[in-house]
Amino acid sequence: MAVHYLTQGFILKKDNLREADQVFTVFTKDFGKLKIIGKAIRKIKSKLRSGADLFYLSEIEFIQGKTHKILTDAFVVNKFKNIKEDQEKLEIACQIAEAADNLIKGSEKDEKIFNLLDEVFNKLNNCSLFLVHCSLIYYYFLWNLLSILGYQIDLYHCHICQKRLKPEKFYFNPGEGIICSTCYKEEGAEVSPGVIKILRLFLKKDWDILSKLKIGGELNKSLEEVSRIYLSYYQQEDNLVK
Repeated sequence: MAVHYLTQGFILKKDNLREADQVFTVFTKDFGKLKIIGKAIRKIKSKLRSGADLFYLSEIEFIQGKTHKILTDAFVVNKFKNIKEDQEKLEIACQIAEAADNLIKGSEKDEKIFNLLDEVFNKLNNCSLFLVHCSLIYYYFLWNLLSILGYQIDLYHCHICQKRLKPEKFYFNPGEGIICSTCYKEEGAEVSPGVIKILRLFLKKDWDILSKLKIGGELNKSLEEVSRIYLSYYQQEDNLVK
């Protein structure tokens, strides 16, 4: 007799399989990241349809089949309705889910990651600020996730000379960290004190201040570039390990 497992999970990705099945990538509270097959879930009469969909937080039940985990039941805990009804929020949710899927490896329980996903999906769902502030939720997630995974960098000292950073022009090298203008040797992207301030607030999880910041186009562009470099570096590192 098959053992039934019950847990809650965020549905990060779904892919169609065969004529009526779907494969769900779920980050669960008790088992970490899993791939679970919903048999015949795309059929209109499927009892699983209402409880499992992209970006849902669902209570799911599954069994371990011969080769794959099979979904046996699903009940919605939170649909995050406002995300689904707003195209810009939906795009941010897709960025969050893609980063989580790419960076989280293996099926290991991690309460910090689960709580971070819960935090950012709730923030995004309830966000009533300008888009530039809503988009901060993705960067907030990315930098905190990388920190949880062990990739946090020192945002207060130059990586080379170890002197405390002063409010001047800095440079960012993802393999090392923040480099002051004195130690810079043409390896790294320029980053302003404003971006460093935002990154510090991310890791302090000080959303009250973050939501009140005036973030112009250049500052937002710089934050986007530094985050892109940071993410690309660790994705590449992971691929080299493989």
